[in-house]
Amino acid sequence: MVLQAQEGRLIAAAAAGPRVLVATAVPAERDAVAGAFGTRAQEVPHEAPHEVPLPGVTLHRVGDQYQYDLLAAGVGPARAAASTATALTAATLRGTPYGLVVSAGIAGGFAPDAPLGSLVVADAVTAADLGAETPDGFLPVTELGFGTVHHRPPESLVRDVAAATGALVGTILTVSTVTGSAERAAELRARHPRALAEAMEGFGVAEAAAAHGTPVLELRAVSNPVGPRDRAAWRIGDALAALTEGFGKLVPVLESWTSHDRAE
Repeated sequence: MVLQAQEGRLIAAAAAGPRVLVATAVPAERDAVAGAFGTRAQEVPHEAPHEVPLPGVTLHRVGDQYQYDLLAAGVGPARAAASTATALTAATLRGTPYGLVVSAGIAGGFAPDAPLGSLVVADAVTAADLGAETPDGFLPVTELGFGTVHHRPPESLVRDVAAATGALVGTILTVSTVTGSAERAAELRARHPRALAEAMEGFGVAEAAAAHGTPVLELRAVSNPVGPRDRAAWRIGDALAALTEGFGKLVPVLESWTSHDRAE
């Protein structure tokens, strides 16, 4: 009976609007996103989080009628892609597919354009180091004749998210190795002039979403500058707080996103 009731809520939520999968790297980021729903509890009917185990991952369902599934997908593009694909496949098989996937968390920001504590929403989710080094420089995998290195979130959604949250709009890079030197930061910025932030999961999440034909969004809070590794300069707590606040403003945007916009 309990499972039937939960499935009934999911089906009702799917009929009311798009179900959303939010993929973070680690539980602390997931919990920061979950905190946004706590701050909205007086405004929106709220149900206690509900854990759903899947092979290799666990979903945390929050929000009215459990319309949001939060997933600590793991660190790095490969693990994030695998975990996100598991959740997407399970939802599709259950008959309650997601309407949107959000990659969320903290990130390094390219100074001075993305200062500590700022929010960044991606208009391009880009694999920064997927390719080959050559005597003439770096070649992205697309110039080798394979795959893609960019995923582009829906323009109208990015615009509305930026307006609601105050987020900066630009490219968010996905790297497998976090930048730790000024030279690498300058190299990445030269190759990607519109880059505002660097993280490790967005492209993997976007690849999984694309395989399911599901749109993707990436939202990051800046915890440290991209460049020389200086842990004393990191502001992780402030970034997680900014993520909670930003996601609280993001949820109404997602809930008003129309089917016309989703077909963009």
